Amino acid sequence: MATRYAALLRGINVGGSRKVPMAELRAVLEGLGHEQVRTHLQSGQAVFTAGHGDEASLAAELAAAIERHFGFGVDVIVRDHAYLKAVVDACPFPAATLEAKQLHVTYFSAPVTPERFAGIDREACLPEEFRLGDRALYLYAPSGLGRSKLAALLAAPRVTKGLIATTRNWNTVVKLAELTGH
Repeated sequence: MATRYAALLRGINVGGSRKVPMAELRAVLEGLGHEQVRTHLQSGQAVFTAGHGDEASLAAELAAAIERHFGFGVDVIVRDHAYLKAVVDACPFPAATLEAKQLHVTYFSAPVTPERFAGIDREACLPEEFRLGDRALYLYAPSGLGRSKLAALLAAPRVTKGLIATTRNWNTVVKLAELTGH
């Protein structure tokens, strides 16, 4: 039975390097045998239907194909529709009352525990806040991600060591759940 997935590519098409044109990304996914391939925005999201594999094997397969095609490595996280919908549904912040630039989700390649974030002084970052979810972190940054002190602390190598971590704004989080739903 075929499953609908989203592929989240980390660190492409920013700052003029590591260019991955979306038409070529679609072709790479189709070349792997995936169907109903569609990209979203230019910042590294694609949705597709796959009749084989699981999230980890699909991510590894896509990362290898991207490196062969483009000549550089890209970290990839693949998640199915049920997971993406659960992330939206489990949001601990009042998403409907916030601007999309204020709410973000960082997707992780593996589960994370609160101990990983123990060194972050949450009080010093207020009114910014974060909450952990299932292989995800919800970040409320009222002034946006670019000005967020907390986002910088959460992205520090000592915090993300051993993980792939990639962040999306709330509009993209919701859109990926929608796009994988049909």
